[in-house]
Amino acid sequence: MIRDDTDDTNDPDDSSTAFDTQTVLPDGGTAAGEDDVALDPWGSATVSDYRKLFEEFGIEEFDGVLPEVPNPHYLMRRGVIFGNRGYRRVAEAMQNDEPFAALSGFMPTGEPHIGHKLVFDELIWHQQQGGDTYGLIADLEAHSARGLSWEEIDEHSRDYLLSLLALGFDAEEGTLYRQSENRELQDLSFELGSKANFSEFQSIYGFDGETNVSHVQSVVTQMADILYPQLDEPKPTVIPVGPDQDPHVRLARDLAVRMRFFGVTEAYASFELNEDEQKLVAELYRTLDSADFDDDSLRCVHVAQAIDGMTPDELDVDAETVSSAKAKLDEAGMEPLRPRVRFLDRNATNEAFDALIDAIDGEKRVFDEHIDVFDYSREEAEELAREVEMENDGYGFIMPSSIYHRFMTGLTGGKMSSSVPASHISLMDDPQDGYDKVKSATTGGRETADLQREKGGKADECPVYELYAYLLSGDDDEFATEVYEECVGGERLCGGCKEQAAELMKEFLEEHQEKREEAEELLDELDIQLESSRR
Repeated sequence: MIRDDTDDTNDPDDSSTAFDTQTVLPDGGTAAGEDDVALDPWGSATVSDYRKLFEEFGIEEFDGVLPEVPNPHYLMRRGVIFGNRGYRRVAEAMQNDEPFAALSGFMPTGEPHIGHKLVFDELIWHQQQGGDTYGLIADLEAHSARGLSWEEIDEHSRDYLLSLLALGFDAEEGTLYRQSENRELQDLSFELGSKANFSEFQSIYGFDGETNVSHVQSVVTQMADILYPQLDEPKPTVIPVGPDQDPHVRLARDLAVRMRFFGVTEAYASFELNEDEQKLVAELYRTLDSADFDDDSLRCVHVAQAIDGMTPDELDVDAETVSSAKAKLDEAGMEPLRPRVRFLDRNATNEAFDALIDAIDGEKRVFDEHIDVFDYSREEAEELAREVEMENDGYGFIMPSSIYHRFMTGLTGGKMSSSVPASHISLMDDPQDGYDKVKSATTGGRETADLQREKGGKADECPVYELYAYLLSGDDDEFATEVYEECVGGERLCGGCKEQAAELMKEFLEEHQEKREEAEELLDELDIQLESSRR
């Protein structure tokens, strides 16, 4: 469920050092009591070392893009939002007051709790920054993957929507829908399904012969959810999620590309090079001089000769790349090596391909399945390709972006689970029950008060400190920093710290539930079907 092209690295902002801990840590340190990395959208939401997500799955550190985000949310500033895919595009849209969107979905399998509040807050913040914002009820997934009845789904859906509205989602400015009642979404899902196959679902999700077909269909529907904000116009779109949902994001980014009429790449000759070959040829084009070959143009055969006289170590590529690049260059012979931008025909109709040819100004070379141009930058070519695609009934999708937040540790230690009431606080809990759960929570304190005063508490292993950093401090970084420093400095003892957190939690729940009651009338007036037509 969606619940809940960058290459950026930067030093963490100095103001975040108070949160440089295992649970709230920009460099992705270990969270106590959690299991190894397992990105399963329907499994246990745990990650033992967030750094592995950067190394193994290509998620980028959020610190690299944070300086470019206008008015960043406190979850961003404190490192709770730790990673991203392609978020710079969204940040640039905010900076330039250009259209962008945010979408997240909620699988209604139980009561919304404080872990879900992270996603609610991220969605609402993007709305406040001017984004077109979408909140969806993933009822098809709840029914197919979790086996909930439509009556149960309806009940839980109402609870999620009430909390979303109570926390500040503007339903007049945003869009709310449920998967099962959105025909436009289902039509898009059908189109996306033609670009996916079961073997990759096996690889990504571990589906096998026992997986029911409705579950497979629900995944394609989620891909349509992610791209749904771009149906009217292509725009940067962010999906705020926990890292367990990254497989959905990666597949959606792939499908967005597969749906495009044209690909746009850079090239140096009429033939295709893979990424490693392209880097090699680009470097040689930059360093070789045609005069050294007694010619006024640098030709493919010249570059092949240069490669022949160098070792893979000198070229800084593997032997296979050297061999394959040289073979292509040799075959091209005397063709001049000349940088160009290439339009690749992916899914274009004949009419769209002809329209692109007509739309290109200046020198161009037309082949059966691609067009080479010499007077366009890559950015200009991408803009033209999308424009022609849109004019010829294509979607013109931009690859969706994502941001990833850390999982909240359960109040009893380990993971927070909806099925273990003591481990989480429901947004619908009686305020006194919320108070009592915090008072009973596991802490990162020392064995005795004297030892805590001497050595300081272990805030980086404390679920109660997480409550301050993720929720109870709100936008007040100074207060969250104070709690952290007093704890690790030995000034703050667990009893008083839990009492303060419990009182703040009680106040939060009282206020939230008052706002939920106020949202009841608004919800009934919204253009969203609260009772499933499938009941």
